[in-house]
Amino acid sequence: MIIIWILAFVVAITIHEASHAWMADRLGDPTARLSGRLSLNPLVHYDPVGTTLLLGLAIMRALGAPVIPFGWAKPVPVDPYNFKNPRKDSAIVSLAGPLSNLTLALLVSLIARFFPLLVNFVVPFVILNVSLAIFNLIPIHPLDGGKVLIGILPKKYAYEVESFLNRFGIIILFLLILPSFGGSSFISNLISPVINLFFKILLPQLPLV
Repeated sequence: MIIIWILAFVVAITIHEASHAWMADRLGDPTARLSGRLSLNPLVHYDPVGTTLLLGLAIMRALGAPVIPFGWAKPVPVDPYNFKNPRKDSAIVSLAGPLSNLTLALLVSLIARFFPLLVNFVVPFVILNVSLAIFNLIPIHPLDGGKVLIGILPKKYAYEVESFLNRFGIIILFLLILPSFGGSSFISNLISPVINLFFKILLPQLPLV
């Protein structure tokens, strides 16, 4: 099971970051492609902090610990000045990663519907892809949700919010990740209900995670 969880982890981060790079390239910015990030090689997407965190939590989950895996990969380089609409297109690029994970979770969940014997193989893929997607949609820099938020806000508010998130986003994120007095982090308590909802929709035959 540990091998399956690690395989699911590798697939999740690779699909996530490659989707960012692919979408940026499609929208006119070749920066990620020229940097070698338009790739299915997981090593080029490895982030020492975020990816190690996700891998560690994935292994803990494989060993039976009741944790919600979350983390991030190395950010894909994007030059918004290559886009026709920098704010909107940057948001689309950021959204591409989480959407790719949710799409993959949906596709592998169909395998469990048609081949029930493979359900134990499918569960890690669903949990990790949904967890990575939901975590990254939190509207804080440097997560994808921060750029999505900037892209959908009216222009007069977007720059103020972006300035605030650029200055304090990483601090807020680490405070949310730190365990509270109850043992779980605020961010786990925040995203767990959403992950359980997706899990129940995708694999209704199994108990909540």
